[in-house]
Formats: sequence, structure tokens, C-alpha cells
Amino acid sequence: MEFQSKLPNVGTTIFTVMSALATKTKAINLGQGFPDFPMNAELVELVAKAMRDGYNQYAPMPGHLPFRETLADKIESLYAHRVNPDTEITVTAGGTYAIYTAFTTILSAGDEVIVFEPAYDSYIPNILVNGAIPVTIPLEYPSYSIDWEKVRAAKTERTKAIILNSPHNPTGAVLSPEDIDELRKLVYGTNIFIVSDEVYEHIILDGLPHCSILRYPDLFERSFVCFSVGKVFHCTGWKQGYCVAPEWLTAEFRKVHQFNAFSCFTPTQVALAAFLKEPAHYMSLPDFMQKKRDLFQDLMSKTRFKALPTHGSYFQIYSYKEISDLPDDEFAKNLVAHHGVAAIPVSAFYQSGKDDKVVRFCFAKKEETLREAVEKLKRV
Repeated sequence: MEFQSKLPNVGTTIFTVMSALATKTKAINLGQGFPDFPMNAELVELVAKAMRDGYNQYAPMPGHLPFRETLADKIESLYAHRVNPDTEITVTAGGTYAIYTAFTTILSAGDEVIVFEPAYDSYIPNILVNGAIPVTIPLEYPSYSIDWEKVRAAKTERTKAIILNSPHNPTGAVLSPEDIDELRKLVYGTNIFIVSDEVYEHIILDGLPHCSILRYPDLFERSFVCFSVGKVFHCTGWKQGYCVAPEWLTAEFRKVHQFNAFSCFTPTQVALAAFLKEPAHYMSLPDFMQKKRDLFQDLMSKTRFKALPTHGSYFQIYSYKEISDLPDDEFAKNLVAHHGVAAIPVSAFYQSGKDDKVVRFCFAKKEETLREAVEKLKRV
């Protein structure tokens, strides 16, 4: 039987490979981005209560309305932008699902999408499976900033969208107000859409502002802004997210959503509608994660790895140029096999396999996990 794959060059992701190696060798997994500490006990109890109270059937297709209303209040308090919870917020099965649905909503065969690399691994497959063409632009090593001249040079009449990710995975870079000014110039007078991946919105460090697209009405009118509950509340296994978009785009987004997931897990939505009413539950996250980053940096300063700046997400890039000349994928496999710590080679985030001799560590771990891991890394 003949079959033509839509993603012929896609295999098992590096995250699966490295996590499997970590499990096999009983290594400490600082590779895949998930916490190893418990989530908020109050939120756990609220979910259990929602199930006991009978919230176990389908939620409405756009999501549980009280949850969307609470999200609208949160957005207004953070970004001074009032969105309509009924027509501009859709609850999704995770942030990655929201991004895929946004792309599927707008892309047709032959469309081009500007993607900054290193890029989260779902973006390019999402573009390709819709018959569109990723146009990759490397971020400027080692700052991982955007060269907007390169972006302008890459824009064509076929450019349908640009995807942004701030705070950025895997590098921890964040967009600046100057970046927003350049983005405005780029899209002004065009039909270019913006897909903004903001799943780490509350893990922004060093007192920097989060330049959410929701702050800028002129940009929001052409945007899908995607978020993740799992990243904020240490429950990645929930796969709960949401997409905020203007009414006309939300209507099109929901046409795709209703024939895919249709409806997302109800008890968590009921619980979050209540839990999110207390801003301290998410406003405390930057300080919480910065303490972990600062601890990890202090511990790692005793190793031969060299830190690159991170201002957001729960990842940090480290250079191993002073340690080895191995390609980063071989170095990462050697690290887990012989030193008992899993990391992610950053070349995996480039289509070209660009190798700057850097690996990504996740510092969203218990203090004892970080200390034990670094003791092993001291011997590298």
C-alpha cells in the first residue's frame, strides 16, 4: 500500500530520546521541561472538589465561561487590555495545541511563515503539515536577539505569519520594547498574522516587563496569543492552555478547534476559575523561579560550563566549549551516559543542526535535585 508522509523527515523528538536515556541510566533529568516538585495543594483540592461536585461532562466548546471570565480579568489587570471572554478566549488542550490550531486556521499551501531559530520543536512541523513553508532566521548568538534587518530581508509577498516566543524556549531571551517597535514596522500595512507563544508569561526574571502582544491593540488585531496553564502552575501533564485572539480570528480558530479536541477537561477549568481570582498564585512565580535560576547559576559557576544569559522561561543555556569539541548531540548523550545528567543539545532546535557547542538545562527542579546534578557536572 502506497503512502506519502506529510512529515517525512520527522522522527522521535530529542526530548523523548534524552528522557528515555535518562530513565535507562537513572540519570538526573535536567533536559525535558517539567518540574519535579509538587503543584499547589489548594489547586489540587479545587480540582477534586469540582469532580465531586459533578463537573465531569463536556465543557462548552470555547471553554467553561467562568474560567474565561477570570482569564479576561487577569489579562486586563496585567496588560490593560479588556478582551471579551465570550468571543475572544478559547480554552485549548495545552499551549502547543493552541499554536497548531492557530497555524491550521490561517495557513494554506505555499504560504511562508517566519520562524526564529533555535525554535521550539513543534513550530516547523505544524507549518509543514499545513502545506506551508517555514522561513528560518537564526537569532544572534550568544545573546539570542533578533536581527530585524534579516527579518525584513526574509519578508516576501507570500509571508503569511511570523511566530514569536517570549520568554523564549530554549534560550530564555525576552522581547524588548524595541523589538515591539520593529515588529510594528514590519507588519504595518501588510496582511501578516502574528502567532505569539507566551506560555512562560509569568516566568520572566530580573524585573523585566513581559512585552505581551496583548499590550498592543494594533498588533493584537492580527494575532493569536497562546498560553499554558501547565507551565504556570507546575502541572504540565494537564495539557491545559488557551488562545486569545480578536473576535473575527477566534471565530475561525473555533471552526478548527470544534472538530479536533472540541472540548477540554472540565474539572480543571472549574478549579482554575476560582484559583486564578487570587493574583498572588501567579504573581509570585517570577521570584520563585528566579531563586532557582540564581541557585543553579551559583552552583554551576563551580563547573567548567559557562552560562549564557537567561531572562525568562525555566531554562538556561550553557556553553561547553572549554570542556569538549564533541558535537552537542554527542556531548549530551555522553553527559547522560557517563555523568548521570540529562540535558538537551541546542542544535536540535535548528533545522540546519547549527551547533554552537551549547546545551539546555531546566532549573525548575527541587533544590536537592539541582545540587545533586551539579555535583555530577563538576566532574565533567
